[in-house]
Amino acid sequence: MKLPQFYHGDRKKILEGLGKNALLNILERLLLIRQFETRAEAAYLQGKIGGFFHSYIGQEAIQTAAVEVLGRDNWWTTTYRCHALALLLGATPNELMAELFGRSTGNAKGRGGSMHFYTDRLLGGFGIVGGQIPVATGAAFSLKYLDKKDQLSICFMGEGAVAQGAFHEALNLASLWDLPCLYVIENNRWGMGTGVERALANEKIAEEKAPSYKMKGYTVDGMDFVDCYAAFSAFKKEIVETGRPLLVEMVTERFKGHSISDPGLYRTKEELKECIKRDPILKFQTDLEEMGILNQESYKAMEKKIKEQVMEAIQFAEESPWPSVDTLEQEVFAPEEEGIVWGK
Repeated sequence: MKLPQFYHGDRKKILEGLGKNALLNILERLLLIRQFETRAEAAYLQGKIGGFFHSYIGQEAIQTAAVEVLGRDNWWTTTYRCHALALLLGATPNELMAELFGRSTGNAKGRGGSMHFYTDRLLGGFGIVGGQIPVATGAAFSLKYLDKKDQLSICFMGEGAVAQGAFHEALNLASLWDLPCLYVIENNRWGMGTGVERALANEKIAEEKAPSYKMKGYTVDGMDFVDCYAAFSAFKKEIVETGRPLLVEMVTERFKGHSISDPGLYRTKEELKECIKRDPILKFQTDLEEMGILNQESYKAMEKKIKEQVMEAIQFAEESPWPSVDTLEQEVFAPEEEGIVWGK
């Protein structure tokens, strides 16, 4: 599929407009996601982390660009592949790593695990395919009800969620009620081990699905930070001006299996090598080198600093206490209200 360019030839102009400090900060965030996922996966393989683990490696440009453009002060929802978005929205590597390790210092006190990270603006990672889409729609409804015109609800989903009934019901309501919701399909080509062309009848998912709900649909190169940045800038402007929802397909590729237990035998080593050539971090690094604000030495120094930060998070997690059995029923029910004590 040939993908359009949202930066319309203004790549250098967009990069220069961001400025040196912002560009280096963006690169740090991209590398933090990559290092966090890489080191956490290694800890999982060593038996230090249990349960499920879904890596975001290869897709970093999408959510990094979204948060950079839209800002944290919105409602955000995402899939079980939620580590990156939690980091971008302010959760610390320490609390997230501790959550993966199941420790009481974790993001959800060790109770949520890999698929259920939260922040004050992240309504959660969702383990059920498509489970976040109605929640995101409800968040958009609350913004409209409260007349918060400067905020959006942003919902990330995989392409596999498009076949779920919740997707269609939510988009129908969002269109009927003019809700400020940006639905982002992260099409990483594989729903578990099934190729997208075998699962969905649409070649351009958003562009072909959106008209059914009187929405606009767009297709974006999710492997290019600059194009993602330009696209999210355009989407923000459109939703703020119209108050209408949008459906977007970000075409990307995950470099790992669906989860850590997936050997990825459905694609060849050669196909994977071709994917990795389009590494969004490498592309962004090259942009910065061509602008003269980064070189190999400064890049390696940045990478080393972030790796040390993540390794410190692993140490923090390993040294953190396990949750006490005595706390197992705490915060399961609503707090005491009007003389009713829940859970007793």
